[in-house]
Amino acid sequence: MEYGGAVYHVMCRGNGGQAIFADDSDRRMFLDALGEVCGRCGWRVHAYVLMGNHYHLLLETPEPNLVAGMKWFQGTYTQRFNVRHRRCGHLFQGRYKAIPVHAEAEGYWEAVSSYIHLNPARARLFDLRKGNLADYPWSSYAGYVRPGNRPAWLSVNRVLGARQLADDAAGRKAYRLFMKKRVAEILNARNPREADEEWKMIRRGWFMGPEAFKGQLEELIDRRMGAKKRSSYSGVEVEQHDERMAEALLQAGLKALGLREQEVLAGKKGSDEKCLLAWLIRRRTSVSNAWISHRLQMGRPDCLSRYPQRIEQTKDRRLLKQRARLEIITKLRD
Repeated sequence: MEYGGAVYHVMCRGNGGQAIFADDSDRRMFLDALGEVCGRCGWRVHAYVLMGNHYHLLLETPEPNLVAGMKWFQGTYTQRFNVRHRRCGHLFQGRYKAIPVHAEAEGYWEAVSSYIHLNPARARLFDLRKGNLADYPWSSYAGYVRPGNRPAWLSVNRVLGARQLADDAAGRKAYRLFMKKRVAEILNARNPREADEEWKMIRRGWFMGPEAFKGQLEELIDRRMGAKKRSSYSGVEVEQHDERMAEALLQAGLKALGLREQEVLAGKKGSDEKCLLAWLIRRRTSVSNAWISHRLQMGRPDCLSRYPQRIEQTKDRRLLKQRARLEIITKLRD
Protein backbone atom coordinates (compact mmCIF):
# COMPACT_ATOMS: atom_id res chain seq x y z
CA MET A 1 0.00 0.00 0.00
CA GLU A 2 1.89 3.00 -1.32
CA TYR A 3 0.84 6.63 -0.98
CA GLY A 4 2.63 9.94 -0.56
CA GLY A 5 3.57 10.74 3.03
CA ALA A 6 3.13 7.14 4.18
CA VAL A 7 4.88 5.91 7.32
CA TYR A 8 5.75 2.23 7.72
CA HIS A 9 7.20 -0.13 10.26
CA VAL A 10 9.41 -2.18 7.92
CA MET A 11 11.06 -5.44 8.95
CA CYS A 12 12.68 -8.41 7.26
CA ARG A 13 14.47 -11.58 8.37
CA GLY A 14 17.27 -13.62 6.94
CA ASN A 15 16.45 -16.53 4.65
CA GLY A 16 15.65 -19.54 6.80
CA GLY A 17 16.36 -17.49 9.91
CA GLN A 18 20.04 -17.12 9.02
CA ALA A 19 22.11 -14.11 10.03
CA ILE A 20 22.07 -11.16 7.65
CA PHE A 21 25.18 -9.63 9.24
CA ALA A 22 28.39 -11.61 9.63
CA ASP A 23 30.27 -8.80 11.36
CA ASP A 24 30.30 -5.07 12.01
CA SER A 25 31.56 -4.35 8.50
CA ASP A 26 28.33 -5.82 7.17
CA ARG A 27 26.32 -3.64 9.53
CA ARG A 28 28.14 -0.54 8.34
CA MET A 29 27.57 -1.67 4.76
CA PHE A 30 23.85 -2.05 5.48
CA LEU A 31 23.61 1.45 6.96
CA ASP A 32 25.55 2.87 4.02
CA ALA A 33 23.00 1.31 1.64
CA LEU A 34 20.16 2.67 3.79
CA GLY A 35 21.64 6.16 3.53
CA GLU A 36 21.97 5.76 -0.24
CA VAL A 37 18.34 4.73 -0.73
CA CYS A 38 17.23 7.67 1.41
CA GLY A 39 19.11 9.95 -0.96
CA ARG A 40 17.69 8.22 -4.03
CA CYS A 41 14.06 8.09 -2.86
CA GLY A 42 13.80 11.00 -0.46
CA TRP A 43 12.99 8.68 2.45
CA ARG A 44 13.16 9.74 6.08
CA VAL A 45 14.22 7.17 8.64
CA HIS A 46 12.84 7.89 12.11
CA ALA A 47 14.15 4.78 13.89
CA TYR A 48 16.09 1.63 13.09
CA VAL A 49 17.74 -1.34 14.73
CA LEU A 50 19.95 -4.07 13.30
CA MET A 51 19.67 -7.44 15.01
CA GLY A 52 21.42 -10.70 14.23
CA ASN A 53 19.02 -12.13 11.66
CA HIS A 54 16.61 -9.24 11.05
CA TYR A 55 16.18 -5.48 11.05
CA HIS A 56 13.45 -2.92 11.81
CA LEU A 57 12.86 0.53 10.33
CA LEU A 58 10.38 3.30 11.08
CA LEU A 59 10.32 4.76 7.61
CA GLU A 60 8.53 7.69 5.96
CA THR A 61 8.10 7.94 2.18
CA PRO A 62 7.13 11.47 1.03
CA GLU A 63 6.59 9.97 -2.43
CA PRO A 64 4.74 6.66 -3.05
CA ASN A 65 7.93 4.72 -3.79
CA LEU A 66 8.29 2.11 -1.03
CA VAL A 67 8.32 -0.90 -3.37
CA ALA A 68 10.89 0.47 -5.82
CA GLY A 69 13.09 1.73 -2.99
CA MET A 70 12.98 -1.52 -1.03
CA LYS A 71 13.76 -3.52 -4.15
CA TRP A 72 16.90 -1.45 -4.71
CA PHE A 73 17.86 -1.37 -1.03
CA GLN A 74 17.59 -5.07 -0.21
CA GLY A 75 18.90 -6.10 -3.61
CA THR A 76 21.93 -3.83 -3.31
CA TYR A 77 22.80 -4.98 0.20
CA THR A 78 22.39 -8.63 -0.81
CA GLN A 79 24.73 -8.16 -3.79
CA ARG A 80 27.37 -6.44 -1.66
CA PHE A 81 27.04 -9.05 1.08
CA ASN A 82 27.39 -11.90 -1.42
CA VAL A 83 30.44 -10.33 -3.08
CA ARG A 84 32.12 -9.68 0.25
CA HIS A 85 31.53 -13.21 1.53
CA ARG A 86 31.92 -14.98 -1.85
CA ARG A 87 28.48 -16.49 -1.78
CA CYS A 88 25.38 -16.44 -3.97
CA GLY A 89 21.64 -16.78 -3.57
CA HIS A 90 18.98 -15.17 -1.43
CA LEU A 91 19.87 -13.43 1.80
CA PHE A 92 16.43 -12.31 2.98
CA GLN A 93 13.43 -14.50 3.75
CA GLY A 94 11.01 -13.52 1.04
CA ARG A 95 9.52 -10.09 0.86
CA TYR A 96 9.85 -7.57 3.68
CA LYS A 97 6.85 -6.73 5.85
CA ALA A 98 5.68 -3.11 5.86
CA ILE A 99 2.98 -2.12 8.37
CA PRO A 100 1.40 1.31 7.73
CA VAL A 101 1.53 3.63 10.74
CA HIS A 102 -0.85 6.56 11.20
CA ALA A 103 1.25 9.63 10.48
CA GLU A 104 -0.70 12.12 12.58
CA ALA A 105 -1.49 10.20 15.78
CA GLU A 106 1.56 10.77 17.95
CA GLY A 107 0.93 7.80 20.26
CA TYR A 108 1.69 5.37 17.46
CA TRP A 109 5.01 7.05 16.72
CA GLU A 110 6.05 6.53 20.33
CA ALA A 111 4.83 2.92 20.40
CA VAL A 112 6.63 1.82 17.23
CA SER A 113 9.85 3.76 17.81
CA SER A 114 10.11 2.44 21.38
CA TYR A 115 9.47 -1.08 20.18
CA ILE A 116 12.32 -0.72 17.68
CA HIS A 117 14.75 0.91 20.10
CA LEU A 118 14.08 -1.66 22.82
CA ASN A 119 14.87 -4.69 20.65
CA PRO A 120 18.42 -5.04 22.08
CA ALA A 121 16.98 -4.93 25.62
CA ARG A 122 14.37 -7.62 24.90
CA ALA A 123 17.08 -9.77 23.35
CA ARG A 124 19.39 -9.20 26.37
CA LEU A 125 22.21 -7.96 24.15
CA PHE A 126 23.62 -5.98 27.08
CA ASP A 127 23.43 -6.08 30.87
CA LEU A 128 20.07 -4.47 31.61
CA ARG A 129 21.05 -3.68 35.21
CA LYS A 130 24.45 -2.11 34.57
CA GLY A 131 24.51 -1.35 30.86
CA ASN A 132 23.18 1.53 28.80
CA LEU A 133 20.80 1.11 25.87
CA ALA A 134 22.77 3.76 23.98
CA ASP A 135 25.87 1.56 24.12
CA TYR A 136 24.30 -0.77 21.55
CA PRO A 137 25.86 0.75 18.43
CA TRP A 138 23.48 -0.63 15.77
CA SER A 139 20.34 1.25 16.73
CA SER A 140 19.16 4.77 16.03
CA TYR A 141 18.67 5.28 19.77
CA ALA A 142 22.34 6.13 20.14
CA GLY A 143 21.87 8.87 17.55
CA TYR A 144 18.93 10.25 19.51
CA VAL A 145 20.85 10.77 22.75
CA ARG A 146 24.30 11.27 21.27
CA PRO A 147 23.82 13.57 18.25
CA GLY A 148 27.48 13.30 17.31
CA ASN A 149 26.75 9.68 16.27
CA ARG A 150 23.66 10.59 14.24
CA PRO A 151 23.68 9.87 10.48
CA ALA A 152 22.47 12.72 8.29
CA TRP A 153 19.47 10.72 7.04
CA LEU A 154 18.10 10.00 10.56
CA SER A 155 15.21 12.27 11.55
CA VAL A 156 14.49 12.52 15.29
CA ASN A 157 12.02 15.38 15.63
CA ARG A 158 8.79 13.41 15.06
CA VAL A 159 9.61 10.78 17.69
CA LEU A 160 10.84 13.32 20.22
CA GLY A 161 7.86 15.50 19.42
CA ALA A 162 5.55 12.62 20.30
CA ARG A 163 6.68 13.20 23.90
CA GLN A 164 6.70 16.97 23.44
CA LEU A 165 10.48 17.05 23.57
CA ALA A 166 12.90 19.15 21.56
CA ASP A 167 16.15 18.01 19.98
CA ASP A 168 18.28 19.80 22.55
CA ALA A 169 20.22 18.79 25.66
CA ALA A 170 17.13 18.90 27.90
CA GLY A 171 15.00 16.98 25.42
CA ARG A 172 17.63 14.30 24.87
CA LYS A 173 18.07 13.88 28.64
CA ALA A 174 14.31 13.47 29.11
CA TYR A 175 14.16 10.91 26.31
CA ARG A 176 17.08 9.00 27.83
CA LEU A 177 15.28 8.83 31.20
CA PHE A 178 12.08 7.68 29.50
CA MET A 179 13.86 4.85 27.68
CA LYS A 180 15.74 3.89 30.86
CA LYS A 181 12.37 3.40 32.50
CA ARG A 182 11.22 1.24 29.59
CA VAL A 183 14.34 -0.94 29.92
CA ALA A 184 13.52 -1.40 33.62
CA GLU A 185 10.01 -2.57 32.64
CA ILE A 186 11.56 -5.25 30.45
CA LEU A 187 13.99 -6.25 33.19
CA ASN A 188 11.15 -6.78 35.66
CA ALA A 189 8.68 -8.40 33.25
CA ARG A 190 8.04 -12.13 33.40
CA ASN A 191 7.94 -12.19 29.60
CA PRO A 192 9.97 -9.34 28.05
CA ARG A 193 8.13 -9.74 24.75
CA GLU A 194 4.84 -8.93 26.49
CA ALA A 195 6.05 -6.03 28.65
CA ASP A 196 3.90 -3.62 26.64
CA GLU A 197 0.38 -4.52 25.48
CA GLU A 198 0.81 -2.49 22.27
CA TRP A 199 3.67 -4.72 21.16
CA LYS A 200 1.20 -7.49 20.29
CA MET A 201 -0.40 -5.26 17.69
CA ILE A 202 2.99 -4.21 16.35
CA ARG A 203 4.05 -7.84 15.87
CA ARG A 204 0.74 -9.31 14.69
CA GLY A 205 -1.32 -6.50 13.21
CA TRP A 206 -1.35 -5.20 9.64
CA PHE A 207 -1.65 -1.51 10.52
CA MET A 208 -0.96 0.84 13.45
CA GLY A 209 -3.58 3.52 14.00
CA PRO A 210 -7.20 4.26 14.89
CA GLU A 211 -10.18 2.57 13.22
CA ALA A 212 -10.64 5.54 10.88
CA PHE A 213 -7.11 4.91 9.55
CA LYS A 214 -8.01 1.27 8.97
CA GLY A 215 -10.99 2.41 6.91
CA GLN A 216 -8.75 4.64 4.79
CA LEU A 217 -6.39 1.74 4.13
CA GLU A 218 -9.28 -0.56 3.20
CA GLU A 219 -10.47 2.02 0.68
CA LEU A 220 -6.96 2.12 -0.75
CA ILE A 221 -6.99 -1.68 -1.05
CA ASP A 222 -10.35 -1.49 -2.84
CA ARG A 223 -8.90 0.88 -5.43
CA ARG A 224 -5.69 -1.09 -5.93
CA MET A 225 -7.13 -4.59 -6.06
CA GLY A 226 -8.86 -5.20 -9.37
CA ALA A 227 -10.42 -8.60 -9.99
CA LYS A 228 -7.61 -9.56 -12.35
CA LYS A 229 -4.95 -8.72 -9.77
CA ARG A 230 -6.53 -10.39 -6.74
CA SER A 231 -4.16 -13.39 -6.85
CA SER A 232 -1.18 -11.04 -6.55
CA TYR A 233 -2.20 -10.02 -3.02
CA SER A 234 -2.15 -11.87 0.27
CA GLY A 235 -2.07 -11.21 4.00
CA VAL A 236 -4.47 -10.55 6.82
CA GLU A 237 -5.40 -7.11 5.44
CA VAL A 238 -6.53 -8.73 2.19
CA GLU A 239 -8.50 -11.39 4.06
CA GLN A 240 -10.32 -8.66 5.97
CA HIS A 241 -10.90 -6.79 2.72
CA ASP A 242 -12.47 -9.91 1.17
CA GLU A 243 -14.68 -10.52 4.19
CA ARG A 244 -15.87 -6.92 4.14
CA MET A 245 -16.66 -7.19 0.43
CA ALA A 246 -18.43 -10.52 0.96
CA GLU A 247 -20.61 -8.95 3.64
CA ALA A 248 -21.47 -6.06 1.32
CA LEU A 249 -22.40 -8.51 -1.45
CA LEU A 250 -24.54 -10.50 0.94
CA GLN A 251 -26.53 -7.42 1.93
CA ALA A 252 -26.88 -6.36 -1.73
CA GLY A 253 -28.04 -9.87 -2.64
CA LEU A 254 -30.67 -9.90 0.08
CA LYS A 255 -31.97 -6.56 -1.14
CA ALA A 256 -32.00 -7.65 -4.80
CA LEU A 257 -34.02 -10.78 -3.98
CA GLY A 258 -36.30 -9.00 -1.51
CA LEU A 259 -35.28 -11.26 1.37
CA ARG A 260 -34.92 -10.72 5.10
CA GLU A 261 -31.64 -11.87 6.57
CA GLN A 262 -33.02 -13.54 9.67
CA GLU A 263 -35.59 -15.51 7.68
CA VAL A 264 -32.90 -16.74 5.28
CA LEU A 265 -30.54 -17.75 8.07
CA ALA A 266 -33.33 -19.65 9.81
CA GLY A 267 -33.96 -21.77 6.70
CA LYS A 268 -32.45 -25.11 5.75
CA LYS A 269 -28.73 -25.21 5.05
CA GLY A 270 -29.33 -26.06 1.38
CA SER A 271 -32.26 -23.72 0.75
CA ASP A 272 -32.48 -22.00 -2.62
CA GLU A 273 -32.00 -18.61 -1.01
CA LYS A 274 -28.81 -19.63 0.78
CA CYS A 275 -27.46 -21.31 -2.34
CA LEU A 276 -28.08 -18.19 -4.39
CA LEU A 277 -26.29 -15.98 -1.88
CA ALA A 278 -23.39 -18.44 -1.56
CA TRP A 279 -23.12 -18.45 -5.38
CA LEU A 280 -22.98 -14.64 -5.42
CA ILE A 281 -20.25 -14.45 -2.77
CA ARG A 282 -18.16 -17.20 -4.37
CA ARG A 283 -18.45 -15.48 -7.74
CA ARG A 284 -16.95 -12.17 -6.68
CA THR A 285 -14.76 -12.72 -3.61
CA SER A 286 -12.07 -15.08 -2.35
CA VAL A 287 -13.40 -15.65 1.15
CA SER A 288 -13.11 -19.19 2.42
CA ASN A 289 -15.83 -21.82 2.38
CA ALA A 290 -15.63 -21.71 6.17
CA TRP A 291 -16.58 -18.02 6.16
CA ILE A 292 -19.54 -18.57 3.82
CA SER A 293 -20.84 -21.66 5.61
CA HIS A 294 -20.59 -19.94 8.99
CA ARG A 295 -22.12 -16.65 7.83
CA LEU A 296 -25.05 -18.31 6.03
CA GLN A 297 -25.36 -21.23 8.46
CA MET A 298 -24.92 -23.84 5.73
CA GLY A 299 -23.29 -26.65 7.69
CA ARG A 300 -19.86 -28.15 7.05
CA PRO A 301 -17.43 -26.06 4.99
CA ASP A 302 -16.17 -29.11 3.07
CA CYS A 303 -19.69 -29.64 1.69
CA LEU A 304 -20.29 -26.03 0.66
CA SER A 305 -19.05 -26.18 -2.94
CA ARG A 306 -22.02 -28.18 -4.16
CA TYR A 307 -24.49 -25.41 -3.26
CA PRO A 308 -23.21 -22.60 -5.52
CA GLN A 309 -22.50 -25.24 -8.16
CA ARG A 310 -26.22 -26.14 -8.14
CA ILE A 311 -27.08 -22.51 -8.92
CA GLU A 312 -24.47 -22.37 -11.67
CA GLN A 313 -25.90 -25.47 -13.38
CA THR A 314 -29.61 -24.92 -12.70
CA LYS A 315 -32.29 -25.15 -15.41
CA ASP A 316 -35.04 -24.06 -13.05
CA ARG A 317 -36.70 -20.93 -14.46
CA ARG A 318 -37.36 -19.40 -11.07
CA LEU A 319 -33.76 -19.85 -9.97
CA LEU A 320 -32.50 -18.57 -13.32
CA LYS A 321 -34.59 -15.42 -12.87
CA GLN A 322 -33.25 -14.89 -9.34
CA ARG A 323 -29.68 -15.58 -10.48
CA ALA A 324 -30.09 -12.93 -13.18
CA ARG A 325 -30.96 -10.38 -10.49
CA LEU A 326 -27.74 -11.22 -8.68
CA GLU A 327 -25.73 -11.10 -11.91
CA ILE A 328 -26.72 -7.44 -12.25
CA ILE A 329 -24.88 -6.80 -8.97
CA THR A 330 -21.66 -8.38 -10.22
CA LYS A 331 -21.85 -6.47 -13.51
CA LEU A 332 -22.26 -3.21 -11.63
CA ARG A 333 -19.20 -4.07 -9.56
CA ASP A 334 -17.19 -4.78 -12.70
